[in-house]
Amino acid sequence: MSVYAKAADILDRLERNEAAVKTLIYNSGFRNIKQLYALVCNTLKYSDVLEEVISGTSLMKEKKVKMNIVKVLVYDHLFGRGLKCGGGWKNLIMKHHVRLQASLAKLKVKRKVCQNEDLLQKSVSENQGRPLPRYARVNTIKTTVEDAIDYLKRDGFTYQGQAKSLEDLGQLSGKNFCSDLHLPDLLVFSSNTDLHAHFLYQAGHIILQDKASCLPAYLLSPPPGAHVIDACAAPGNKTSHLAARMSNRGKLFAFDLDPKRLSTMSTLLLRAGVTCQELAHMDFLKVNPQDPKYSQVEYILLDPSCSGSGIVGRLNELTDNPASSSEERLQALARFQQLCLAHALRFPCLKRLVYSTCSLHSQENEDVVAACMQQHEKSFRLVALLPEWPERGRVPLTQCLRASQSKMLTNGFFVAMLEKKDSEEKAQTHGLICSPASVEKRKMDTGNTVSKKRRRK
Repeated sequence: MSVYAKAADILDRLERNEAAVKTLIYNSGFRNIKQLYALVCNTLKYSDVLEEVISGTSLMKEKKVKMNIVKVLVYDHLFGRGLKCGGGWKNLIMKHHVRLQASLAKLKVKRKVCQNEDLLQKSVSENQGRPLPRYARVNTIKTTVEDAIDYLKRDGFTYQGQAKSLEDLGQLSGKNFCSDLHLPDLLVFSSNTDLHAHFLYQAGHIILQDKASCLPAYLLSPPPGAHVIDACAAPGNKTSHLAARMSNRGKLFAFDLDPKRLSTMSTLLLRAGVTCQELAHMDFLKVNPQDPKYSQVEYILLDPSCSGSGIVGRLNELTDNPASSSEERLQALARFQQLCLAHALRFPCLKRLVYSTCSLHSQENEDVVAACMQQHEKSFRLVALLPEWPERGRVPLTQCLRASQSKMLTNGFFVAMLEKKDSEEKAQTHGLICSPASVEKRKMDTGNTVSKKRRRK
């Protein structure tokens, strides 16, 4: 099946709410996942533009044509790299070439833009507010932030220094870029910047990753040589970030249930230069915490399956499964997330755990963490994260972080960190030992008791 037919099939299945975009693409069986993913996502981004352009022609009056296959073909013809197919589909589009070009020009005049990218930006802006900047994490396994900046400057980009505010990120344009104000290894570009063909990306020196998605590994911050678990790892951006934080030393155990996603992750990690990983096609809930293999695991990143309600890049109602916010589905997801969190806390040497989702729903975020803390409050505490971060978890869990398109210029995200209480505090909680002050108090109490007994005698 051609990439166009496969992309159209995925769009059809999205309309039937069969699954999320990434799931459909990774399970499609198509050989070139990257090509298919780009075509589907870009067609969705331009969806309303494509519909308006197509409506200005007689394309849909042709026999046996359906909107989604037409959208995919017209996208690649007008906005992509040109049609790569032959035969009937190409003949159909070329038959309507003049009218498609005229309809596109008319739409540009209507929206008062000149470039195709401006047309997209106008469309995104009208539907969802400000478009997100393009974020690129510098892969410190292969390079440094300074070297990446120097390379980009030599390649015609203009470095604006470190951002001082979120407004600085939202005002980037053209080939201007800056360093993020919160994360030191993150570079920020204008929303229209496409770095997929750039040498730094293809060589694995930069990773295209949303800012909010960089928070979990950055906050967990396992030291070099640590033993770490990435519980639900694919597609692997967070895994590669963990490896970078570990200086690619130690042991990084990564689990995922989907073999195709795991294979894709293996390729990504290879390109990123990661060598400390041990990948396993396995359900994290079936991993035995008492296995000697994991006896030195002190850090866990848990980013379990969620509704994905915070993902901005969907840009189209086709990708927003109406059931994704249904109470029944959210409850099922929350139960699964609570199981994963409780299971992670069973690893005997665990010191620190980061729990994250790309969901906006409290049921998957604060409610999951609160339920867990009720069971484990004697052993673990919530860590107050990044005091300078303005968007916080909902009361009372303000130690946690939230991120959103409107406030932080990122995808919607939630992050919480649980840290094991130190041995002395834990021992005091369980009455095993006491602090020096309490020991002295106990001596005084004992002395008073002895004196009372002597007086009675």
